[in-house]
Amino acid sequence: MSVADVVSKDILDVRRAKIIWAVAGLYTLVTAVFVYWGTQARPPEGWSGVYMALWNFVFVGAMFVPAIALVGAYLAIAGERESGSIKYLLSTPIQRRDVVLGKYVSRATVVAASLVVAFVVAAILSLVWFSEFPAGVFVGLALLTIAFALAYVAVAITISAATATRSRAMGGVLGFYFVTNLLILFGQLSILGALEYVLNELLGLGVGDDPIQLVGMLVSPTHTYLNTTLLAFPDGFEEAMLGGQTTATAWYVEPEAALVILLAWTVVPLALGVWRFERADLG
Repeated sequence: MSVADVVSKDILDVRRAKIIWAVAGLYTLVTAVFVYWGTQARPPEGWSGVYMALWNFVFVGAMFVPAIALVGAYLAIAGERESGSIKYLLSTPIQRRDVVLGKYVSRATVVAASLVVAFVVAAILSLVWFSEFPAGVFVGLALLTIAFALAYVAVAITISAATATRSRAMGGVLGFYFVTNLLILFGQLSILGALEYVLNELLGLGVGDDPIQLVGMLVSPTHTYLNTTLLAFPDGFEEAMLGGQTTATAWYVEPEAALVILLAWTVVPLALGVWRFERADLG
């Protein structure tokens, strides 16, 4: 057996997981609602409402996409370890590395497919409801969102490879989602807001915003994704959304640098997952 054999077997299993399709269906419904909201919203002067809808997709995706990815992958290995079926799989000519990589490919495929459906629905509705259809923005945002999802799939596979039971895997992904998502998104109430307060208000170090933003990208795929999405929008749209205000940023927090970090959020966790599973005691 090989990675391809693991993929073909596992993709049939994950397709039967109703909770994955339920969360993905909810995401599709929410994107449809935001497309409609774009028809009612008042966009910045000179811009179509479809851009407002896409701008809000980013923040909806920041909440929903990690949930889809984590739910779709967290039991990939831990579930089989708890049931004992992993021993049968490893009794065939297959290496543990192939299990991790095969599980990743199968779960990533299903998650990516669910996101493609959501974007196709959003594109169809946009063609119906708006006079303008920015195909390049749609495609760019879809690709970045899929890359974002694949990073969270990699994290979920790594947590699954490092845990021996379903409950521990669930606890691991819930904790990761809470820390890297919910505690990142809410401005001054976030981890980054607390870090800035400690460094600048309490310690008086005068640390700029750029280093703090870099820390955010290094500890959170969600924060990294939000930075990358500026690559998808036309020049000037962010400035229009912010009322004409722009801030200079260091090269290491530019969207291009964020894209590199987002890709690293896939590669590094997968490498750690392979390393951890190869050393796991399967009893």
